[in-house]
Parts: sequence; C-alpha cells; structure tokens
Amino acid sequence: MKDLTQGSIPKHLISMALPMMVGMLIQTLYFLVDLYFVGKLGATALAGLSLAGNMMFLIFALTQILNVGTSALIAQLVGSKNKEDANSIFNQSMMIATLMGLLVCILGYFAAEHYLRLISKDEKTIQDALSYLYWFIPCMALQFPMLSLSAALRGTGIVKPTMVIQTISVIINIILSPILIEGWGIGVKMGIAGAGFASSISVVCAVVILTLYFNRYTYYLDIKFNLWTPSFQQISRILKIGLPSGGEFFILFCYMGLMYWLIKGFGPDAQAAFGLVSRIMQCLFLPAMALAFAAPAIAGQNFGAKNYPRVIETFKWTAVLTSTLMAILTVISLFEAEIFLEPFAESDNVLLIAVTFLQIISWNFVPSGLVFTCSGLFQSLGNTIPALLSTLSRLLLFIFPALWLSKQPDFALEQLWYLSMSTVCIQALISLLLLKKEFTKRLKDIEKVTHPSVQSNSD
Repeated sequence: MKDLTQGSIPKHLISMALPMMVGMLIQTLYFLVDLYFVGKLGATALAGLSLAGNMMFLIFALTQILNVGTSALIAQLVGSKNKEDANSIFNQSMMIATLMGLLVCILGYFAAEHYLRLISKDEKTIQDALSYLYWFIPCMALQFPMLSLSAALRGTGIVKPTMVIQTISVIINIILSPILIEGWGIGVKMGIAGAGFASSISVVCAVVILTLYFNRYTYYLDIKFNLWTPSFQQISRILKIGLPSGGEFFILFCYMGLMYWLIKGFGPDAQAAFGLVSRIMQCLFLPAMALAFAAPAIAGQNFGAKNYPRVIETFKWTAVLTSTLMAILTVISLFEAEIFLEPFAESDNVLLIAVTFLQIISWNFVPSGLVFTCSGLFQSLGNTIPALLSTLSRLLLFIFPALWLSKQPDFALEQLWYLSMSTVCIQALISLLLLKKEFTKRLKDIEKVTHPSVQSNSD
C-alpha cells in the first residue's frame, strides 16, 4: 500500500501516471499491431477490424463499472484504514467480473452478426469483422477479471506490476500476430482472424500472471472465495460509483455506432478511416488519460482521510498537466497528421479521409483532457453521475444535428467531424461547471480544515 495523503501531489501524479501510461500504451499496442498487419490486407479488412473493435467500447463500458467502483472505493477505504471492508469490496468485484466475462462470451457469439449488420451494408466488411470477433471474444471476456485485479491494486497505490505484466502480454501479442495473420513460420495464414486469436492468447497469459502475482505478493487484499457470496450492500456500493462511469463508455459506444451508421453510405474507406483515427487518438490521449486515471487514487485517499484541500490541489495539477500535453498534440496533429496515420493505411483514399478527420478533431484535444480530469475527480468523490450527465449532453448535442445533416443533399463527412469537435468543447464546459458545483457542496468542510480557528471562534 502507498500512502498518497502526504508528499508532493505533482510528484504522486507523475510517479503513478508514468507506469500507468506505459501500461496503457502497451495495452494500445494490441490494437496498433492489429492495425499494422490487418491494414495490409486491404480497406475492407481494416473497416472490418474497426467495426469489430467498436465492440470494445461496450466492453469498456461494462468493465469501467468495476474498474471505477472498485478502485475508488478501495482508495477511500485505504485512506480511512478499513482493510476488512476493502477486502470485501475487492472479492465482490472479482465475483461480478467472473460472471460478466461468461455473459460476454455467450452474448458475443450469438449477437455479434446482428449488431454488425446494423452499422454496415458491405458484406465483405461484415464477414471480415465476424472472422476477427469470433477469435477476439475471449480477449473481451477476460478484460473483466484483469481490470478488477488492476483496479484493486491501483486503489492501494500500486501500478507498476500491472505495467510489467501488460508488457509481457503485448510482447506475446506482437510475436503471435505476424505468425497467425501472415503465417510466418507455420505456413497457414489465418488473416484477420489471426489478429483476434493472437490478442486472446496474450490476454490469457496476462490474467494468469496477474493472478499469480496478486496471490503471492499482495498483502492488503486477498482473493477469498468465501467472500464471493453476493452481498447486495457491497454490490450496490460498487454500482453506485461505477454505473455512471460505465454509462459514459456506453454512451461513447452508442456514439461510435451511430457514427459508423451515418457514414456507411460513404463506403468502407470512410469507415476504415474513422476507425483508424479513433484508435490513433486512443494512443495519443494516453499521457493525459494516465494522469486523469492516477488522480482518483490520490484524491480518493485524501478524500477518505478528510484532507479536502489536497483534493482540490489534485484537480488543479491534473488539469494543468493534461491541458499542456493535449495542446502539444493538437499542434502536431494540425501540421503533421500524416506521421500518425501513414504506417496503417495502404489506401490513399483512406489516408486522405483520415488526415482530414484528425486535423479537424484535434481541436477538441484540450477540452478532452479537461473532461478526463473532471471525470477522475468525480470518481474520487464517489459521485460519478455528473460525469455521466456531461457525456450524455455530448451525445444529445451530436445526435439530432447529425441525423438532420445526414438527410441533406449536400451531406459531407467534414460536417460530422466539425459537429463532433464542437460537442466535445461544450461537454468540457459542462464538466467544469458540474465539478465546481460538486466542490461547492464541500466548501464548508474545506474551510474548517483550512481555517480551524474560524470554526473554534464560531463555537
């Protein structure tokens, strides 16, 4: 366990964010490796990978419920020195993770084709997406126990072991991808299916190693199957914090699905370009996201310890650091967008569409960093509903104008890109206003801690 209620907040943020960023980068390499090799199979294969990859946003929505709920609660309980309750929360989280993983396997194999046919009308693209998904579903299912274990560790202030294990997993994926996709050394080409199979094998290895590490080296929390009996009180605590955050990713899944549906008339090149930029943006956002993901553990422990001024200080430092990083990425994307995209696009038309999209959407990078920061602070305070409302506002601001634009005779892709960029800017403003309101609710407590003489004189 690491005590985050003392010491320099910027130092805590950076020391936690660096290994988390590396771990997240390693996680993203799963997708980049797939993009690189699948991109060589043609535009329809790349579009199929993009469509299938959108299913991961649904998985992110579900895993985020456990990820945020588990991490935030454990961080608060560690701060208040309540080990027994923290262990109960962790084991309930693992129980839910196991059940959700099984459910994903069942629904994935039975419902994937129906979903894909809703967002694409190109038969070759749909078949490529299915070929990938059928081998990738185990990878999606195993995200639940892996993230539950990682969230528990992060709540206690431990992040480096997860990074190391993810590194091993990605190395396995990098080795297996060309072997299974291209048939290197085995003479049998699986094509796009090989990309999904390689990812599933690598995640199996990660879960096994992470579980072994947790059982052997983690002393504050323990996997105890006798604590897996459903406790509705503990489950409701996890869901109260986690559901709104999961709802954020579900809304993002809906947004991505809507975008694929809106642009399907422009053909597989447009869908491939949109999916490519979306994945590249995930990689570009990693430094800012790592800082935002480190903030809940720091602010959460201080909130649990009733050290409220350090909670606000955590927000200020996180906002400054994420905004600075995002501003740098904006400048690079505006003038050198091709360097991020060329290695993954064999088609000149896909590259042209992707470059235009990235240059326009880069204007929302700084607002996105502020959204990440606010979301992290909402988690630490144990109230993630404002973050959900902020994300919902973005979807509502996008969906109706987008549907109207799609019915116009001069409908163009660029109109969707500009609309999407504008809605994120508005979302950032809404997030900041909601966080200010959340802090205001605790202003009296902050004043008591900062100026105890005021309280004593009033008495």
